Amino acid sequence: MKEFVAKHNLKGEVVAAGVSGGADSLALVLGLKEAGCIPVALTVDHRLRKESSQEAAYVAQVMQANGIEHHVLCWIGDKPITGVEEAARKERYRLMFEFCHRRGIRYLATGHHMRDQAETFLLRLERGSGVFGLSGILPVSRREEITIIRPQLDKTPEELKDFLRQKNISWVEDPMNNSNDFMRVKVRKFLPQLADIGIDEKRLAETAATLAKTRAFVEGEVEDFIKNNVRDFDGAAVGLSLAKLKELHHEIALPLLGILIRKIGGGDYRPEAKEVERVLKTGADFRGCTLGGCEIFVAAKRLWIVPQDNDNRVMKRQDWEDFEKQNPKYRNCGLPYKVRRAIYNKLKE
Repeated sequence: MKEFVAKHNLKGEVVAAGVSGGADSLALVLGLKEAGCIPVALTVDHRLRKESSQEAAYVAQVMQANGIEHHVLCWIGDKPITGVEEAARKERYRLMFEFCHRRGIRYLATGHHMRDQAETFLLRLERGSGVFGLSGILPVSRREEITIIRPQLDKTPEELKDFLRQKNISWVEDPMNNSNDFMRVKVRKFLPQLADIGIDEKRLAETAATLAKTRAFVEGEVEDFIKNNVRDFDGAAVGLSLAKLKELHHEIALPLLGILIRKIGGGDYRPEAKEVERVLKTGADFRGCTLGGCEIFVAAKRLWIVPQDNDNRVMKRQDWEDFEKQNPKYRNCGLPYKVRRAIYNKLKE
């Protein structure tokens, strides 16, 4: 932890930390304090289990005993019947991001560890992910103007538990971690069989780290292409030469489209590689498609990406002409109707 904090110049920084009461998150927040950060513990009570409020109270007790600021964030409202795990994850991050924005906290730490990395690698392998997906959980990433840090990716769950045992601190075991209703749990139970043939958690995590280096190179190439060849219309739409896209190496074109679709569609993640592949393989007869909350189409020899728009109302010519007067840079620019509409909707919000 101290090496991570020193490497990223986090000593003395206020860092929000997600703390559920499990061993990994308790070790995280206590480790951050020991390493010189000023942690603020955030416990999200999803209210999916009757024990959740008791677990939040226990975390509050441990935080008070260690002089760490603590807040409980509750998921209020109806809960979904299906897709509970994904919905809970999204709500957890939403609540923590909102807290960070209110308090002006720039960093959010999560307790992901080496086994989480190994499980993620296998889950993404099953989905047919490319280099970006198989590079796994990144130690540092950005989302919603918050820097997310994961300083425990080099630690095993047992190492984190040993850290807590040395401090005589117990932890909560979430029964959902053993439920076969979740694919991640099934993968976790399968890991020992892989270890028997030498493919253990460490080897899988090391493979993800190796692929992350390739990912960093590809990201640099993608950034250069976007800078020089992609026109961004105030975040409302993007356009690029279809010919230049076709000339790109597949391993650059694939993440490029994924990044642009996520940017315009506003999703948490890029679409799966196999979905983006379908767009790349389209020919001259491509009439367009929807993906990742976007509509993708070709016009004037360019590929355009705009937000998916389910509003059937037609934008009047006068509306656009009035808009052009207020935004002269868009006057007589010859953009397709769907792009003009996307820009109009975005800037009129």
